[in-house]
Amino acid sequence: MGPRANALGLIVNGDYILLEEQAGKHSRGTGAFYRPIGGTIEFGERSVETLKREFKEELDVEVFISRYITCLENIYTIEEDMAHEITQIYVVEFKDPSLYKRDVFTVTEGNIVTQARWISLKELEHKVLFPNGLMELLKREFMGGEE
Repeated sequence: MGPRANALGLIVNGDYILLEEQAGKHSRGTGAFYRPIGGTIEFGERSVETLKREFKEELDVEVFISRYITCLENIYTIEEDMAHEITQIYVVEFKDPSLYKRDVFTVTEGNIVTQARWISLKELEHKVLFPNGLMELLKREFMGGEE
């Protein structure tokens, strides 16, 4: 199997970022982990279209793309199975400003239902965050370059 191309959208609200909370096996063990909203880029689909589709499918909200940040390449192993992701990262914003006041969002992906919530950027230092390299990117882009 080759690399998987995906796109993730960062929604920042002051000192908070909206992240989906999941639990299970991951490349650093087992337990809770956090990731931005997004998903796999479908064949023939541009990454910005992927983000709009994923936010609509998973959160039932509309977003617009504010800016492109970078591409993160993530190679990792979960229980001896190697995976390779090439992830386009964007800053996105809700079209409906009232959504920034909502504390929790229901995330529906097929039969799996999780939640997304606002997490303090400083609190992320103590959380498992994916994809790898995202914490450094957040520090550079939203926390004044603290390393």
